[in-house]
Amino acid sequence: MSEAIAHRLGAERILHPRSVAVIGASEDVGKFGGRVMHYLVKHGYEGRIVPVNPKRDTVFGVSCAPHISKAGGPVDVALLALPAHMLVAALADCAEAGVGACIVMTTGFAEAGEEGAARQAELIEISHRTGMRIVGPNCMGLISPHSKMALTSSLVLETDHLRAGSVGLISQSGALMVSMYNRADDAEIGFSACVSLGNQADLEISDFVEHLIHDDATKVICIYMEGLRDPARFLALADEARRVGKPMLVVKTGRTEAGVESAKSHTASLAGSYDVFSAACRDHGIVLLDDPDGMIETADILARWPTWRGDGVAVYSASGGGAGIGVDRASEAGLRLSILSEETRANLREVLLPPQANNPIDLGGRTVSDPFEGAERAYRAMAEDPDTGLVWIILTTVPFYERMTELIARTALASGKPFIFLVTPGSAADGPRRILRELGCAYFDRVDDCIRVLGARDAYFRMREQAPDDAAAPQPRAPRAVAPLEGRPGELLSEPVVKSLLEDHGVRVTRQHEATSADAAVSAADDIGYPVVLKPVAEGLVHKSDIGAVKLNLTDAAAVRAAYGEIETAVCEHLPPSAFKGCSVQEMWKPELELILGIKRDPLFGPVVVCGAGGVLVELFSDVAVAVAPIGVAKARDLLLSLRIAPLFGAFRGRAPLDIDAAATALSTLSEIAVSHGDRLVELDVNPLGVRLQGEGVCALDARALLR
Repeated sequence: MSEAIAHRLGAERILHPRSVAVIGASEDVGKFGGRVMHYLVKHGYEGRIVPVNPKRDTVFGVSCAPHISKAGGPVDVALLALPAHMLVAALADCAEAGVGACIVMTTGFAEAGEEGAARQAELIEISHRTGMRIVGPNCMGLISPHSKMALTSSLVLETDHLRAGSVGLISQSGALMVSMYNRADDAEIGFSACVSLGNQADLEISDFVEHLIHDDATKVICIYMEGLRDPARFLALADEARRVGKPMLVVKTGRTEAGVESAKSHTASLAGSYDVFSAACRDHGIVLLDDPDGMIETADILARWPTWRGDGVAVYSASGGGAGIGVDRASEAGLRLSILSEETRANLREVLLPPQANNPIDLGGRTVSDPFEGAERAYRAMAEDPDTGLVWIILTTVPFYERMTELIARTALASGKPFIFLVTPGSAADGPRRILRELGCAYFDRVDDCIRVLGARDAYFRMREQAPDDAAAPQPRAPRAVAPLEGRPGELLSEPVVKSLLEDHGVRVTRQHEATSADAAVSAADDIGYPVVLKPVAEGLVHKSDIGAVKLNLTDAAAVRAAYGEIETAVCEHLPPSAFKGCSVQEMWKPELELILGIKRDPLFGPVVVCGAGGVLVELFSDVAVAVAPIGVAKARDLLLSLRIAPLFGAFRGRAPLDIDAAATALSTLSEIAVSHGDRLVELDVNPLGVRLQGEGVCALDARALLR
């Protein structure tokens, strides 16, 4: 290998190269190399183009090089359109020739089994040894509209333009990238860059995110991802994007846990990998969506109006039915309807009947004879109200349809307030749609699309108001000495052991004694005081109540003796007799509310805490909230208040409020335990954590953990 090897390029130069080579160039547009050359010429790439083909003198009028080593000057980026078996040698040739980066569209690498993975490892070795960067393999290349460059073979580029704009798109799926580009182009949404990463053998998502954060042409960053190579770096970049005011929107596959084996703890089954990813995104200002088109449409709205002007949504329509549907759907989605001031409503009453002179506006109830005057004055009044952050215009059929649409659109543009249109008719509204496109107004044809965009926009601005450090900054506490956890890998720690760990960290647990006989159990109960609870201590027993082995509210010695025998029988019916080690005798601590608090270790994000509705119905209700550890008490409190059962923390049916602060402190402490014990602690459940009235605290009533 020559000493004059590749000049190392970052994402900025890859997206805006001074020179590109197409290895495998052709004039046959039925081949990858032919279409890439065709699009470079067609769309007017202004840098130097080097087609590489030993069998041709020119391709589309551009002089050919027989080999990359004969390129006649530096090459920033080379696209390789070659069969998989030729790729490794061609890549090595590019590195030898000093090429800065290679785009590998070819498939048949890590995604194709062991042989492909070995071939991909060779590509990575060349990149690491020479410094030449790789995009791909198994990708669809990239599109850089501001540079008039399309290094991709997709047929969606059979247009007369590359639409430049302010949305940056990064996608692990090549086919999905070009599909999103095409749909966006039809909606007249332009891009600053579109990058397909494929297998991410070298350059990965974060490399291009970092560039887009600092790219002046990019206002919003969109990502389709299947997995992350460096979660910590990705989240740090998300924080940076939030600081500079660039929204980051993500669609991620892998939202379900189908086929995953049942976990040994509730926590692991309740908090799937997507739940953890979602929690990490929430805490770092990333908006998650479930639809690629919705992601691009939301990005367009955020790019048009990047500043926060309030969350109040005003609904404006010429139809009472349209207005009613808009209000219902917005409210159901958790969007806040703007509350118009008395001054605004007085202004509206000058052109509308009193029932319509409020949010939502129904133009059908006009008091002025000129419908255009009424529409314009009503819109201005609603948009100028200080509580209106965005106007949702629901366009139904009206007389003078095109003229009315143009009037409303121009009035909306002049107002300076964000707005979106919902166009409800079919082909009858083709004229109004054309007008909206000509004026550059965003519109949608389905209520669901509007709600998705409005909800994502609302989520972004709410998260942007959070300080980036709020989510992960626990309140300072005195340091504790952390003793290593004892036990074999894969061992399920018993309740007494886990409770001892909790107690060492300041979490209250039930007073308890272990007993290896009925007589010892009675003696322990006498010491603790009646009533008591009996539970088995048994190796390998996970769900004690499922086999009837938890005995509550035992009020005397006879009840304790009977319960001990019943528990031993129940355990021995399900496990070998040697597994039964006796019973734990515990105080009967009656709570007002039962929670589950848990720890799990996520393969990407590390320690995670979970809280939710607890007790025996925890998995049935699936009312949980998740956060990446560590978390402070304030964050823990927010998680508890996000649960569906949150109203139960307040005064309820004459009962005083519950001690949510104590519960939040316990959850924050659990997050510290998760971080302190590193990879050793795989899962831990406190279920239930009993919560009493305000000032009376909480108590761990049952607990278990799994070691690695």
